[in-house]
Amino acid sequence: RISISCLLPASWHFSISPVGCPRIINTTLRQIVVIGVLTAAVSLLYYSLVVIRNKYGRAYRDKRFHRYLARVTDTEATDTNNPNLNYGIVVDCGSSGSRVFVYCWPRHNGNPHDLLDIKQMRDKTRKPVVMKIKPGISEFASTPEKVSDYISPLLSFAAEHVPRAKHKETPLYILCTAGMRILPESQQKAILEDLLTDIPVHFDFLFSDSHAEVISGKQEGVYAWIGINFVLGRFEHTDDEDEAIVEVHVPGSENKESIFRKRTVGILDMGGVSTQIAYEVPKTVSFASPQQEEVAKNLLAEFNLGCDAHQTEHVYRVYVATFLGFGGNAARQRYEDSLLSSTLVKNRLLGKQTGLTADSPYLDPCLPLDAQDEIRQNGQIMYLRGTGDFNLCREIIQPFMNKTNETQTSLNGVYQPAVHFQNSEFYGFSEFYYCTEDVLRMGGDYKAAKFIKAAKDYCATKWSVLRERFDRGLYASHADLHRLKYQCFKSAWMYEVFHSGFSFPVSYSNLKTALQVYDKEVQWTLGAILYRTRFLPLRDIQQENFRASHSHWRGFSFVYNHYLFLVCFLIVLLSILLYLLRLRRIHRRMLRNSSSSSLWMEEGLPPQKIAGPL
Repeated sequence: RISISCLLPASWHFSISPVGCPRIINTTLRQIVVIGVLTAAVSLLYYSLVVIRNKYGRAYRDKRFHRYLARVTDTEATDTNNPNLNYGIVVDCGSSGSRVFVYCWPRHNGNPHDLLDIKQMRDKTRKPVVMKIKPGISEFASTPEKVSDYISPLLSFAAEHVPRAKHKETPLYILCTAGMRILPESQQKAILEDLLTDIPVHFDFLFSDSHAEVISGKQEGVYAWIGINFVLGRFEHTDDEDEAIVEVHVPGSENKESIFRKRTVGILDMGGVSTQIAYEVPKTVSFASPQQEEVAKNLLAEFNLGCDAHQTEHVYRVYVATFLGFGGNAARQRYEDSLLSSTLVKNRLLGKQTGLTADSPYLDPCLPLDAQDEIRQNGQIMYLRGTGDFNLCREIIQPFMNKTNETQTSLNGVYQPAVHFQNSEFYGFSEFYYCTEDVLRMGGDYKAAKFIKAAKDYCATKWSVLRERFDRGLYASHADLHRLKYQCFKSAWMYEVFHSGFSFPVSYSNLKTALQVYDKEVQWTLGAILYRTRFLPLRDIQQENFRASHSHWRGFSFVYNHYLFLVCFLIVLLSILLYLLRLRRIHRRMLRNSSSSSLWMEEGLPPQKIAGPL
């Protein structure tokens, strides 16, 4: 009887009894058993080496080369039953309203070179878990005791989506921006105090004193920069020579050799009120004077995104500057104020009535041809009619850049480190995108010559023609009459800010204007959650190292350690084969003994006894 039992990789058992069977049949059965075992072993070995390797090898390649491209179609609902998922909540308290974002990420893989793989959580209908309420939190400056009730719907919404068992380990961050910055410090403190006092009473989220604050424009810019580069995969390490890389002098380690890593992208963001720029400064900066160095300290942010503060591979030095009054709408308001005051002065000096009646309007080169507009201020009305002269409009608004003759200065005379234009890449958001796409329909890769031609043609087109095109739906769906009327001015403003204010050459070809990246809005809240949870993986890594140093055997998963499984499987297979061979020898010996006994019995003689010791 041959009996084999094994518990790995699955529990199985079979038994073959040759007794009573012809020899030829027994031999065949033994051969079938051996061949069957060998076939199964070879098949499993092939599956392990080929199928699993292809599967996880392809997954690794996809992760390395297409990880972020996959986010275009990565719209699956978040598996809330997965115990290995972690969650984080960020509330963006802006000037016009507050929004809550829920993020999730799997357990860190233990590699200190990698960052957390944070994604926006999606509900059962695969929509991002986001909710917005109005008004802005700054509206409660005089009634801070009502702030908790105001923000409670957002937190209840997040609590419904985050699994209940995960609440106590889910960090909650309430970060306030522009609306709160303009409030007196005492009112800011009262609002934050109410949040810190009441929220822990009603919610179990991980919420400490440092989790509610008014962030600066510099912090907001850094978070936005982190967000866009994370989505684009620029923080991943690469050995691919085709990747765009830069030489980086890591801050705090100037005496060490430079490192080479992926080139990060800069961001340009022009809103209605302000304009912002942020980009990495890969090399040490020199200053023209101690005063300039002092100014630069407030504009350069140095931070570590890695999970270990001692690792320098994820240390970045980023220049961030915010320019209030340089947004599209604020710039138009400044322009109109200047027109009104200068025209009134000229009218008094020259005895004219320019702009004071609809019959004698001020001829505005920054409005489309024959478009009419009015400026109302302090009970006065000034009438405008467009001439659509794009070049003249640019010339008129250039002084609004407020540039100085000092070295390394940009918009409004603010210090700006040199940009390596030949080895850089920028993304333009908000007005940079609207100006190029809404009516000109050329968003994406920016080309100055092409943009100027399109802007000139638009400005020189009669207003009646533009209205007709608008009525026919030839412009972007969200473009309105306000966009049509001020497109000429905003195109000139965007162009001047980019090329004159920030000194980008007209030949610069590495600017992409975008509303979304990979079909998703890139919010600064993504950068905030990544930055504020950056040290969480260190705990898991330290625990893994602790287990490794206090145990002879480590537990490995089949997925990540299938090579170890193959070694163990081969050892078990070899043991089985040796055992089968031993059983076969024993079986042959038994057959020989059985044949000998049968021979003596056929001759009528008693079986011979083996001589024993005398």
